[in-house]
Amino acid sequence: MKKRAGRKIGPGSRNLKPRLQALGLVWLFLTVPLYREPQALEAETAALSAADSADRESAMDSVPGTAPLIAITFDDGPDAEWTPVLLDGLKERGVKATFFLIGANISQDGNESLVRRMYAEGHLIGNHTYHHVNLAKLSSSGAEEELGMTDQLIEEITGASPFLVRPPFGAFPQGEEEPDKLYVKWTVDSSDWVTKNTAEIVRKVVTDVEENDIILMHDCYETSVEAALQIVDILKDEGYEFVTLDKLLMD
Repeated sequence: MKKRAGRKIGPGSRNLKPRLQALGLVWLFLTVPLYREPQALEAETAALSAADSADRESAMDSVPGTAPLIAITFDDGPDAEWTPVLLDGLKERGVKATFFLIGANISQDGNESLVRRMYAEGHLIGNHTYHHVNLAKLSSSGAEEELGMTDQLIEEITGASPFLVRPPFGAFPQGEEEPDKLYVKWTVDSSDWVTKNTAEIVRKVVTDVEENDIILMHDCYETSVEAALQIVDILKDEGYEFVTLDKLLMD
C-alpha cells in the first residue's frame, strides 16, 4: 500500500513546541525542591520528560487542520433499500458525505424523506441530472432542463438549491456551463458498479486514495454500501478526516 500523504500543520502551531517546553520547565521549578538525591532527581526528570512528550503529542493532535482531508461521494441515489443503510452507518461513524442525486429517483418510493434526512444530518446534496443523461449530447436548453428539474425537487424538499453538479459519465455539457454551478468529477473511481465485490472495492480505494482525493461510489448497491463503510473505518484509522465536497474544494 502506498504511503499516505500528510497534511501540513498550519502556521499557528509553529511555535507550539518551545512554548510547551517552557511550561514544562516552569512546572519543574515550582514542584521539585532545590535538592534531591541524584537517583531520585534522575527518576523525576525522566518522568517529567515523558509527561512533557505526551503533552506535546496531545497538543499537536488538537491543532486544527492537521488531519489529511478526503471526500467520499455517492452517485445515482437516493435508493429506498440501501441509502438508509448507508446513512445509518455514516451517522454512527460521525462522517459527512456528498450525495449526487438523480431527480427521477427522488420522485419514487417515498425517497423525498431520504433527501430530507441527508440534509438534516449535514450531508451535502448535489445534482446528477433528472434522467442520468449524458449532458455532452444535449443542447444547452436540454441540459438546463435536466438540471433545473432536479434543482427544483431538491429545493422543495430542503429549502436549498444545489450548486454542485456531478455530470453523468463525467461528460460536461456543450457550450458554457451555468455560472451558478460547479461541475465536479472525481479523483478515485471505486468501480463499485462494475465489480460489485466488497473486498475488491475496498482494496482499490484504500490503495489508491491520497490526501484531498474525491472518492466516487454509489449508494444503490449492497456491496457498495458495505465497502463504503469499511473504507471509512480503514481510512479514519489511518488518520484521514472525511468532509463534504464543498469544504474540500474550498480548503
